[in-house]
Amino acid sequence: MKILGIDTSSQVGTVAIMEDDKLIGEYIINTKKTHSQKLMPMIDEIFKLCEISIEDIDLIGLCIGPGSFTGLRIGAATAKALAHVRNISVATINSLESLAFNMNFSKGIICPIMDAQRNQVYTCKYIWENNTLVSVEDITVKNIDSLVEEIKERYEEVVLLGEAVDLYKDKLIDLDNVYIAPNSHKISRASSICELAFEKYKKGDVKNHYDVVPYYIRKSQAEVQYEERLKRMGENGK
Repeated sequence: MKILGIDTSSQVGTVAIMEDDKLIGEYIINTKKTHSQKLMPMIDEIFKLCEISIEDIDLIGLCIGPGSFTGLRIGAATAKALAHVRNISVATINSLESLAFNMNFSKGIICPIMDAQRNQVYTCKYIWENNTLVSVEDITVKNIDSLVEEIKERYEEVVLLGEAVDLYKDKLIDLDNVYIAPNSHKISRASSICELAFEKYKKGDVKNHYDVVPYYIRKSQAEVQYEERLKRMGENGK
């Protein structure tokens, strides 16, 4: 089985191809280019270098969020289009789970954090239990200072990773019980998406392209501002 993995949930754009348990190829681009500029060229290039085409893909693994609203929409639209053309099933993976999967050698609490703007992060906590990644809380949005205080109260080591680590490094680096993941594991990797997608496929947990939607958690800043503007207009009209 050949799996195409796609993750555009953060500034990082990453795609990978895995055949059963073998990683064939992976692209990771961490630049300020938009995903609309880099996603399809990465997919085209990895197909060429791996000497396969979309006709050879049996499953698409897609990161659905939370994360960048625009990035998630681009990734979802691309995956849905590819799946529609070839009638390929899609396995959806959340961004925090895929980040935590990067740290499969960790013994402590794994805490991925992604920028949610306004001094907030998307986060969740995971542990490895019997070689299986297990979430120990629900995905949520937290103020970074509240999360720091929460981490300070834990007695075990907490592994931090994700794009928000660099954004708030000054608040995190001096915590005694924190280990910041190395650069090779700290960012999104489509190879992790592929592996998680394969596990979901084996359990029958896949979707058709019509049912694939991004996982936003909350409204975008633009939607919030629009609703606030409508509310003010209503109050002024009274």
